[in-house]
Amino acid sequence: MDKKPWESGLLRVHENKRYFTNGDTPFFWLADTAWLMFQRLTLEETYRYLRNRKEKGYNVILADFLHTADQRNLGGDTALMDGDFSKINTCGTFWRHIDRVMEMAEELGLYLGILPVWGSDIVKNGSLNMGNLKSFMKFVLDRYHHCPNLIWIVGGDVRGDVNRELFCSMGKMMKEDEPDRLVTYHPFGRTDSSQWFHNEAWLDFNLFQSGHRRYDQDQLGSWDDNRPSETCFGEDCWRYVEGDYIRLPVKPVLDGEPSYEWILQGLHDKTQPYWQAADVRRYAYWDVFAGAAGHTYGHNAVMQFHRDLSEEGSFGVNFLWEDGLHHTGSSQMKHLKDLMESVGFVHGKPAQQLLRSEQGEKYGRISVFAGEDFLMAYSYTGREIKLSLEDYKEKRMMVFWFCPATGGKSYIKTVSGQPEITETPPARDETKDIVLLLQEEKDIHGEVDGWKKE
Repeated sequence: MDKKPWESGLLRVHENKRYFTNGDTPFFWLADTAWLMFQRLTLEETYRYLRNRKEKGYNVILADFLHTADQRNLGGDTALMDGDFSKINTCGTFWRHIDRVMEMAEELGLYLGILPVWGSDIVKNGSLNMGNLKSFMKFVLDRYHHCPNLIWIVGGDVRGDVNRELFCSMGKMMKEDEPDRLVTYHPFGRTDSSQWFHNEAWLDFNLFQSGHRRYDQDQLGSWDDNRPSETCFGEDCWRYVEGDYIRLPVKPVLDGEPSYEWILQGLHDKTQPYWQAADVRRYAYWDVFAGAAGHTYGHNAVMQFHRDLSEEGSFGVNFLWEDGLHHTGSSQMKHLKDLMESVGFVHGKPAQQLLRSEQGEKYGRISVFAGEDFLMAYSYTGREIKLSLEDYKEKRMMVFWFCPATGGKSYIKTVSGQPEITETPPARDETKDIVLLLQEEKDIHGEVDGWKKE
């Protein structure tokens, strides 16, 4: 049985305040999105889903207990009586089913990032309010206080200023119940928890939702809670990270909801194309190389657990969840996690100052991340990459191409003493995005990069 991450220590913010750690073991957040897991899956289906994500390297699963006040599970049982948050229904199977899923995730060594309620419906319509919040949260906190694999999330696709008093009260209750448990906030699309809660003691790290729109999809619809005066970054997810990276006090930051694989671009217009695996890779590498503490992946069919193609579903869903489970993008996120762990990511930071290529706009951007003994640059379009090596002139640096689509690493050469390096990516058939990776060559016990000296 694999060692559970919390067996190395509680999940905490790293001493550098940028990342997470279990004891002395760095923790790279790699989450999958399963908002309706508790409501739409059987226990057997839940196990298959969790096991699939575990095998693919995910270590956090995002889900909510209640998406609506009258929420029912597959057995037809509700969490509340008459949709009243002051009347918990403990007689049916709803909460017992959640209990078992929490245990199942614990057995598999997975963290669960849990929203007690989905705020965009339940808080906005007043179902959960200051009058019934305390009794509901006491029930939830008492029931799951013992779980070692729980991360609390306030909000749920909702602006923090919809009911700031309630959200702050919920966050404080979570933190008072278990001071060492991580707490964050999931905001509305194209907004960031830091807009409302950065200085709150209960908020351990920031989440933003870069959202599902293209650069040109900047018009506000009647359903939209964004403000015309607020900054719209389009697909430039890295700008959210960059903004939070310079805030004080320093806190980790993550993209809690980037564009999902196979979701409509812009969400609501069925004439629009779908986001694909290459797009979700771009969001991931742009975020992480900008200094994010990890990344969150999502698939349209999986996050809503679409069970019947004869039913419309949401956001143009066109696959069953069991098919979406195996789509390309979900398997490729592990390559980013493996890459970051291989270089000791907690000792790295964004390093755009080392870029000597002319910086491109939009898809032409090159993102740079570096540490004392490594240097990496990501290009979505497969551009020529030129980097300064002034900080590495005294080191022997091995140079590789790393493929985000396959995780393959291909040696180019070893360099030493030169002020810069320029490399052109090799021609490839299907994917263009690529990472130029430089790592210090270590000579340990007569070996260089695994090869014995003659």
